[in-house]
Order: sequence, then structure tokens, then C-alpha cells
Amino acid sequence: MDFVHTDDAPQAIGPYSQAVRIDGRLYTSGQVGIDPTTGAMAGGGFEGQAQQVLNNLRAVLAEAGCGFQDVIKATIYVTDLANFQILNRIYGEAMENHRPARSTVQVAALPLGAEVEIDLVARIPG
Repeated sequence: MDFVHTDDAPQAIGPYSQAVRIDGRLYTSGQVGIDPTTGAMAGGGFEGQAQQVLNNLRAVLAEAGCGFQDVIKATIYVTDLANFQILNRIYGEAMENHRPARSTVQVAALPLGAEVEIDLVARIPG
């Protein structure tokens, strides 16, 4: 098992890693919309946070030698399903034509007052 870390995504805010690489798979921890350069939640409401979440995940994937095209499964947590169409647009743009399995659930709250959190499972190429 190998722990993945990049300074291009927020540091873990607890006793966990940004991602773990094992048996040809990458398991990311949930990312919220924290801007790693400022340490603050991204502005722009749900849309700004969702963009930042995907930027953070892109950085973690890249550190492990992966990209969104390698994602097998995404789990998305939102505090308001009324943002589902915005989420689909932003997520679809990031994934381009790749369509991994996905679950989206509404939750009562997320860490640091975030409106969206996403974790991924990806295959490691090669």
C-alpha cells in the first residue's frame, strides 16, 4: 500500500491520506472545495466549490499517474439536491466522454460547511 500526497490539493484535515494506491487501484479520500493555495473554501457558492473539488481530485489523480479517464467509480455527497443539474454540468465537463459508475446522495452536512464532497476509485494505468 502506498499513500499519495500532492501540495496541489488541500492537506488532510484529519488522520487520513489524500489517496491510497493498492493492487492497481487508487482510492481517493473525499475532497471538498478548499483552495489549496489559500486554505479557504472556494468562493462562488455550489458551482465554485464543485469546480474546486474537481480541480483537487485532478491533482490527486495526476500525482498517482491517473486522470479522470481512469475513474471507475465516483461517490458524490451534496447538501442540496436542488444543485443536481449544476453538478451534472460541471462533472460532465471534467469527465468529458468518460462515464464511470456514480452515486450521488444528499447529506445533512459536510466538513467545514462544504456544499459538495466527492471521492473516487480509479485504475492505475500500466
